[in-house]
Amino acid sequence: MRHILKNSFKCFATVFTVAIIFISCKDDYERIGEEAVRPVFPQGVAQNFTLTYTEAVKELNTQDSSNSRIIAVLTSPITEDYDNQSFKFRTFPEGLKVDFFDEKNQKSVITADYGIVYSQTNLIDLQGNVVIESHDGKKLETPQLFYDRKNNWIFTEEAFTYTNPEDGTVMDGEGMDFNKDFSFFKAHKTYGLMTIKEKE
Repeated sequence: MRHILKNSFKCFATVFTVAIIFISCKDDYERIGEEAVRPVFPQGVAQNFTLTYTEAVKELNTQDSSNSRIIAVLTSPITEDYDNQSFKFRTFPEGLKVDFFDEKNQKSVITADYGIVYSQTNLIDLQGNVVIESHDGKKLETPQLFYDRKNNWIFTEEAFTYTNPEDGTVMDGEGMDFNKDFSFFKAHKTYGLMTIKEKE
């Protein structure tokens, strides 16, 4: 009996000692730079992605039916969905193309090398060779562009080139904001060739 108790005590002492060692050992290594950033993984990835935005032609009641109108079609080779994050977003790492349609079904096109959509703020950030071509031939080129979907407002603080074939103007500048059909725009700083038509 004494032998069994002695062996039990030795086992208990060994387990207790090992537990103390593991508890006292902690990682004092301070992570900095890229090591300190926790990796973020998407909750879903889709290839050959197409998203169609539509709106009803008229406001519907619960028992009405009506045709809907396509207002935009977004296509991309791949998209990554990060709705599992506290600040939700979706990325388009291989670029994207958006076809916009106005009330007369006239199409304008936006292309970019990279895009990110922030779901909670309705803001789209387009980066790399961003080009907007309107249905009437107007063209804007810039390295980065933001689109506020809630207010239908587009803006950039980067350098841009704006070409208007209607009056033969080419405008270079930095910083611009405008509505999506180019009917109103304001350039913050401009330089380059501009032609101003005189009133008759």
